[in-house]
Amino acid sequence: MIIGIIKEVQKYESRVSITPEIVKKLLKNEHSVIIESGSGDNSFYSDSLYKNAGAKIAKSSADVLKESDILFKVNPPNESEIKQIKSNSTVVSFFQIKDEVKNIPHYINSKLSILSMSHIPRTTLAQNMDALSSQSNIAGYKATIIGADHISKYMPLLMTAAGTIKPAKVLILGAGVAGLAAIANAKRMGAQVYAFDVRPVVKEQVESLGANFIEVESDSDEGVGEGGYAKEVSDDYKQKQAELINETIKSMDIIISTALIPEKPAPILINKEMVESMQPGSAIIDLAAVNGGNCELTKCDEIISHKDVIIDGRSYLPSTMAQDASQLYAKNLFNLFNHIYNGENPLNLEDEITNGSLILNNGEVNNEILSKFLKEEQK
Repeated sequence: MIIGIIKEVQKYESRVSITPEIVKKLLKNEHSVIIESGSGDNSFYSDSLYKNAGAKIAKSSADVLKESDILFKVNPPNESEIKQIKSNSTVVSFFQIKDEVKNIPHYINSKLSILSMSHIPRTTLAQNMDALSSQSNIAGYKATIIGADHISKYMPLLMTAAGTIKPAKVLILGAGVAGLAAIANAKRMGAQVYAFDVRPVVKEQVESLGANFIEVESDSDEGVGEGGYAKEVSDDYKQKQAELINETIKSMDIIISTALIPEKPAPILINKEMVESMQPGSAIIDLAAVNGGNCELTKCDEIISHKDVIIDGRSYLPSTMAQDASQLYAKNLFNLFNHIYNGENPLNLEDEITNGSLILNNGEVNNEILSKFLKEEQK
C-alpha cells in the first residue's frame, strides 16, 4: 500500500503521525511512504530523516493525497483535504464523530473509509494501539507542571531557617489515564494529592499512587461505563457530587479536571460559584476543554483569570511535547494498521478491534453512534 502523510494544519498542532522509525517498519513490510515536505518539522523530525528512512518527500499535500491508498493523520482532514483524497482510500486519525459529522457526506460521496484512533476498543489486545491513553498520559503529566507554574507556591513541603512552607494541595477530578498520570507527577513534585472519580473501582489505583480518594457515598456503580470509561450519572448523584467537590475545592491550590464521556459534552463539575469559593492565586487546569470543559467558565485554548483564579483551557498539551507525543502516536497507529492489514482479509469485521475502529467502510456507515448522529442531522 502507498501510505501518505500531510502537514497537520489545525491551530496549535505540532505532532506528526509518523516517525522515521515507523517508515522503516512499513517499508520492511513492503509498503511505501510518501510525506509532504515539512510535516515533521514541529516535532523535530526533518525531511532528511524521513528520506534516509526510505520515504518519498512530496512538495505539497495535493501530491500526497492523489497518490495515497491510506492517509495517516493526527487530526481528521478538513473539508478541502477530504475533497482531494482519492476515492476508495482510507483515513486513519483521531476522529470524534460529534465534531466531524458535518464532513461525513464528503467521505460517503468519495467512498472513503475512516479508521478512528478515538474508537479503538479498550481491551488487552488493543493496549499497544490505544493512542487516547498514550496522549492522555502526556496531558496529565504536563498539567501538573503547568499548574505548578501558575500558582505562587512551592509544590513540596519546604523546611527553611525562615520557617516551614506547607505543600501545595492538588485535586484531580477523574482518575482515568490522564488523572492517574497527574496524580503520580503531583506526588513526585511533593504535593498533597486528592482525587475524585465517579467509578469506585479506581479507588485502589488512586491510593496506590499515594493520593487520598474522595468519593460520593453510593450503593451502586452507576458511574462505571463500558470499557472502563465513566458514564453519565443520575441527578441525585450529581447533586451529592457537586456538594462534595464544592466543599473540597475551597482549600485546593490546583485542580486538574479530566472527566470526559465519549462522544458527549464534558460534564460540568465546577460551576462559577465554586470557582469564586477558591483561594486567590489558585489554578484550574481543564483537560476536558476540547469537549466544553469540566469548569463552567473554561474557554477552550485560552487562559483566563476569574476572581484571581486562573483557568487554563488549553486543549493541546500533548502537542507541547510533540517529539515524544508523535513517537507514541506513530507506534499506536502502526500497531493498529499492522493488526488490520496483515492478512488476506484486511477488513475483517468479525475482529473486535477492526470493527470498533472502522467508522465508515468505503462510504458505508459502520458505527451505531454515527448512525444516530446522521438521523439527528436529518430531522
